[in-house]
Amino acid sequence: MLQNLFSKMTISPKRAMLASLGLLTITLFSFVHPAANFSGNWTLNESKSNLGGVRFNMVGGKLDVTQADALLTIVRHTQGPNGENNVTEKVTLDGKENQNKVFGETIKKSTAKWSDDGSSLTISSVIVFERDGNSTEIKSSEVWKLGSDGTLSIDFSSSSSFGDAKGTYVFTK
Repeated sequence: MLQNLFSKMTISPKRAMLASLGLLTITLFSFVHPAANFSGNWTLNESKSNLGGVRFNMVGGKLDVTQADALLTIVRHTQGPNGENNVTEKVTLDGKENQNKVFGETIKKSTAKWSDDGSSLTISSVIVFERDGNSTEIKSSEVWKLGSDGTLSIDFSSSSSFGDAKGTYVFTK
């Protein structure tokens, strides 16, 4: 029956099938939410944040973020006991592990995963600090979200032998 229908049309059955598949693909992709884009120069708004009593801010007081293709580049500007520290991290957005040097030669291993709707990004990391022959492992998680008010919020949690920490960092452009 379909073959008879297609034979009366000026379009070949093969082309009709390809056109149908194309329309189906367009329809399916129209329901997929685009991923959030976190690009920008962000400054911590302490009054909107809940720092959770964290002694050392591993997230940063300022963030310079570039998101292009499947790569998130983060320059974290933190204040520590020795002054300002700037750390650049490159995190691929494909779920593969990334390694970045932070705090001298210390390696931070991270993976990133989008939420199902593309509105938030979770970056899970592990840092192992070596000092005086002792190792300390810090596991952390950052959930990045854009607010309707133009803010960037990062829900941060970490766990180590120093204890657990949680906080919400809110940034403005």
